Amino acid sequence: MERRHFVKAASILGIAGTMPAAASGTQQHLAETQKSTGAQDRKYWADLLYRISAPILYYMSKGELKKNMLLDVSPKWDNRDKNVSYLEAFGRLTAGTSLWFSLPDDQTPEGEKRKQLYDWTLQSMAHAVDPSSPDYLAWTAGSQPLVDAAFLAHGLIRNMPKLWEPLDNITKGRVIKEFKEIRRVKPYNSNWLLFGAMPEIFLLLVDEEYNTERIEHAINKINGWYVGDGWYSDGDVFHMDYYNSYVIQPMLVDILDVWINKAGKMPQSVYETAFKRMQRYSEFLERIISPEGTFPAFGRSITYRVGAFQPLAQMAYLDKLPKSITPAQVRCGLTAVMKRMFANKNNFDKNNFLQLGFVGHQPNVADSYTNTGSLYLTSLGFLPLGLPADHEFWSAPAADWTAKKAWNGEDFPKDAATRY
Repeated sequence: MERRHFVKAASILGIAGTMPAAASGTQQHLAETQKSTGAQDRKYWADLLYRISAPILYYMSKGELKKNMLLDVSPKWDNRDKNVSYLEAFGRLTAGTSLWFSLPDDQTPEGEKRKQLYDWTLQSMAHAVDPSSPDYLAWTAGSQPLVDAAFLAHGLIRNMPKLWEPLDNITKGRVIKEFKEIRRVKPYNSNWLLFGAMPEIFLLLVDEEYNTERIEHAINKINGWYVGDGWYSDGDVFHMDYYNSYVIQPMLVDILDVWINKAGKMPQSVYETAFKRMQRYSEFLERIISPEGTFPAFGRSITYRVGAFQPLAQMAYLDKLPKSITPAQVRCGLTAVMKRMFANKNNFDKNNFLQLGFVGHQPNVADSYTNTGSLYLTSLGFLPLGLPADHEFWSAPAADWTAKKAWNGEDFPKDAATRY
């Protein structure tokens, strides 16, 4: 099948018109955010996540992703095998969409999109691990596959009933084989330790042999890198970036949830402390959303876009937001960010795949390891779509987020450091 704009493919499949049009500008998106209802916000989120996900999953479900994805790499590319891009796209996207798939099927326009992506995901999973498929992923291409095996495992762990249990036994066996063989990669002394632990936690959940040392070493090292007030360093030296969001906090909490709450391998207090730290960190994420719906572009991997808000999104999904934050203000703040960011039509290439950049096409801000597939980590900001439409997150009236209150001269919660 020749490369073509995904809208054409969508039309063939009877799903034309499902992709959201870009907003015309900053002032328009801010005005829309101020007056939009929760139902309108949800439609925007669902349409945007569909637009991000559909080209990857449609082509991969047919075994044609490698044939059709327009692959781009950073101008500073470090010469690793470019084939890792496809594993990155699928693993990261699965981690971001999995909770949305937990909702029951329905006949709404959103439900039809969700069901379509879900079906494509299961079909894509089979191609991902089938050595005879053109879309068999690059599981042995250097060390990078450990990273995205971990994101894929994270997605599976988040929704085992819908993403694991329906798979046929051959596909299940192949996934397990790849997760065991990825042990050949020794994680770097950084957030990568969690990449080594996550597939092992998955193996524990499916009653397969797992490596205790990789799990406990990751937990102990990350806890030893806690620097205070909800922040971890990424290794022995602190980095001011969003890796607490992309990897460290969500993976640590979800690994501990299985290791402690399900397997009883450590004291409950270890999990509770990590959870409180992520709650505290999520307060910072809510406060960095400016009144205009922007946030600072500092540190590594800013091309991961709204993936920077994963811990805040996860706390909203779990109904565990800090007391100073309401679900409605998180919804409105994140919606403002998405509308501001994706108002720029250059976020997508001519075939509707994401392009290197923060807002639009900005290849020079990409790191040496960044490629087209890397960008799908942005899906991690969409976790609250896993909440039903009548949940308070979506049903409550619009509310201003903290920075907007502060800069409007309104009362807002005073911030203070924590001791845990």
